[in-house]
Amino acid sequence: MRQVIARFIAILLLVIPGFMATYGFLLLKDSLFVFFSEYGNNEAVAPAFQWGKFIAGMLMFMAGVGFIGGWIFFRDRKRNYVAPRFKPKRPRPPRQDA
Repeated sequence: MRQVIARFIAILLLVIPGFMATYGFLLLKDSLFVFFSEYGNNEAVAPAFQWGKFIAGMLMFMAGVGFIGGWIFFRDRKRNYVAPRFKPKRPRPPRQDA
């Protein structure tokens, strides 16, 4: 039973940032769509761009994608699926002076 609860919590830790990234993308899309749809109707006056909605969407999208990407990267690093340049550095042995 403990294993099931632990896996459920792990899934929630990935689903919540996924929903956050999705909602952030929707905010980005909506702010751009409103701007271009109003600009097409009246070309004489440029409509105000919804900067607050756009920046909030960008932050939410980047935070969600960054969390999921970081989780995948560290999981792959733990299982040795990454390129050698991403593997943890091992300390060099001390030099023997002649």
